[in-house]
Amino acid sequence: MTVSVPTDKRFRRRTQLRPSKRRRVFTARWWRVLKVSAIFVIVLFVGYQIKVFVLQMPVLSIDRVIVRGNVHLSTDEALSLVDGLHGENIFRTDLEQWRNALLASPWVKDATLRIVIPSTIKISISERVPMALGRIDGHLYLIDDQARLIAEYGTEYTHFDLPVIDGLLHETSNGQVVIDDQRSHLTMRVMNDLETQPRIVGRVSQIDVSNPSNVVVILDDDEALIHLGVNQFAERLRSYLEMVTALREKVPHIDYVDLRFGNRVYVRPVGLEGGSSVQQ
Repeated sequence: MTVSVPTDKRFRRRTQLRPSKRRRVFTARWWRVLKVSAIFVIVLFVGYQIKVFVLQMPVLSIDRVIVRGNVHLSTDEALSLVDGLHGENIFRTDLEQWRNALLASPWVKDATLRIVIPSTIKISISERVPMALGRIDGHLYLIDDQARLIAEYGTEYTHFDLPVIDGLLHETSNGQVVIDDQRSHLTMRVMNDLETQPRIVGRVSQIDVSNPSNVVVILDDDEALIHLGVNQFAERLRSYLEMVTALREKVPHIDYVDLRFGNRVYVRPVGLEGGSSVQQ
């Protein structure tokens, strides 16, 4: 016999549990992160492999170097300074290193290197400009507007018509003979000032900076020592050229002319001690 038991309304049948919406969202986010990360890793790997492949391509090995802008530095000399460029990968070579190699040449003031795909390097050189000949220990050297040595003067440079600079050397306390910084700076100032007067600088034959307090100049076809002091070099030389004819009428053979004292010019004749002053 079947017995029917009434349902107790105080209890409910347990329904099937379902994952919460928050948990589903969290899981989906992690899957997206994993997929994006996997794609990123794959892209990095493929990119690296492409980079390795490209950097090993023979077509990107430097096989041509073009030099422009050089005048006194020969092309062969310039190429010898960057000979190691040949065979390097055009994207991996250190251009700054090779630029410094070019700057090691005393002729090179500045240099730029430019890549031309697939395998060419173009070099543009700016050279130092000789401004004078420095007489050092009996030898003549080309020097630039910064009073830096460029090269020893030789037959290949005879086309330069430059004044000779004396007195650049200085003996140190330990007996070593070096180029004096103060005199080099003074030479630079003299040359830069004279360059403002092309007509005058073309007549300068010698410049003596042995005494940093008094620059002495000799002009072409004129044996007189012209004392200029430490400033107004071009202006004082211009003043001398304007009065030299009148001075020669009074003193035919001049040993030196001192222009350091404004309108008062001191002149010493050859063979006489002391000097006389002339009001300008």
